[in-house]
Amino acid sequence: MIWCGTLPGGLFRSSDRGQTWEMMRALWEHPKRKQWMGGGADLPGIHSICVDPRDSKRVWIAVSTGGIWFTEDCGASWSQRGKGMRAEYVPPELTHDPIAQDVHCLVQCPAAPHRMWVQHHNGIFVSSDEGGTFTEITGVEPSTFGFAVVVHPSDPDTAWFVPEIKDEKRIPRDGRLVVTRTRDGGKSFEALSKGLPQSHAYDVVYRHALALDRTGNRLAFGSTTGGFWVSEDQGDSWACVTHTLPPIHAVRFV
Repeated sequence: MIWCGTLPGGLFRSSDRGQTWEMMRALWEHPKRKQWMGGGADLPGIHSICVDPRDSKRVWIAVSTGGIWFTEDCGASWSQRGKGMRAEYVPPELTHDPIAQDVHCLVQCPAAPHRMWVQHHNGIFVSSDEGGTFTEITGVEPSTFGFAVVVHPSDPDTAWFVPEIKDEKRIPRDGRLVVTRTRDGGKSFEALSKGLPQSHAYDVVYRHALALDRTGNRLAFGSTTGGFWVSEDQGDSWACVTHTLPPIHAVRFV
């Protein structure tokens, strides 16, 4: 089964390795879909899709801006998840409305599918109940804003982010490119910078441009300025592969 999310918020499913596709009409025609806003784009986009490794009929998707949605019957019906997330860009009475949440990226730990991490427009959030409720992680330096997040395949407490300045500039804070990592479920974070540019860095890392391999040891990310870095030690140190590529939108290990 292959899933594909699109702008303007269409979700498609293929059961024959992509030769034919079926639109998930139950989601497209859901009454609340009209409330999806777009989160910086003219139209909302489905950008994150998590398939439960225990049961492929159970799928989570994230929409910008439209929150997190869940199906347990392979798309025949949908319900909303995401209680506890917070949106600063809406009227106060809608701050905690699940559909108002601009989720930048949603990931799930394969070995512990109940644990989900979110990089949100307003910060970092973690869930231990399959996305039903989220807890906000605060006080992370240099910033809790960003687009990308990956989680260790067997350790749900270990996750990586690429922080930036929020709405004002969309570049690394103080011109220093770093990756932040938690090993204890968000109680503490390290800013990993060895091998990354520490001055005049203007690299933005998009939501799909940070990747982790199946071992949980090798990471790679690319930036809007054409830089591409790889780490062989979970982010402790980084090597620049090139800095002359076009803007990088996605990175994957195959």
